[in-house]
Amino acid sequence: MKFSSTEEYGLRCMLQMAKKGPQGTMTILELSQKEEMTSAYVAKIMSALRRGGLVQSIRGQSGGYKLARPAQEINVNDVLLALGGKFFSKEEYCTTTGSHAACVHSMDCSIRSVWTGLEIAMTNYLKKCRLSDLVQTESGMEAWLAKPALDPAPVAAAGEKSAERK
Repeated sequence: MKFSSTEEYGLRCMLQMAKKGPQGTMTILELSQKEEMTSAYVAKIMSALRRGGLVQSIRGQSGGYKLARPAQEINVNDVLLALGGKFFSKEEYCTTTGSHAACVHSMDCSIRSVWTGLEIAMTNYLKKCRLSDLVQTESGMEAWLAKPALDPAPVAAAGEKSAERK
């Protein structure tokens, strides 16, 4: 599994904007200089991120791009989806052979279960990582990722009494 350069650099551009803070904007030129990319490539990336609802373009003299939401509300999975789509799609691993119009393994494919499980695990892991978490040192991020995930207490549905509130 490899990430595309667009996904890598898009995430880096998002991180640059997260470092600027909630009101900070960055121009395509600033981003291209910081990440050593061409302005045209940055423009392509920013366009995809804007379509994905992750950045806003600001017009005017102090214009540029800024995050559409606070960095703590944007996870890595959101960014990768906006730039490249899902990791695995049925079309990629459910292929046809010869004259078959449908996958020859459409009824019982244990391999598809592996891809689906991997997709779920990766998506959950990347949803855990937020832009606000990435604004730290590499060793700090490694320590943060090594912590076990805490399961939030289940929230009772409206109108239900939880066992703790009796």
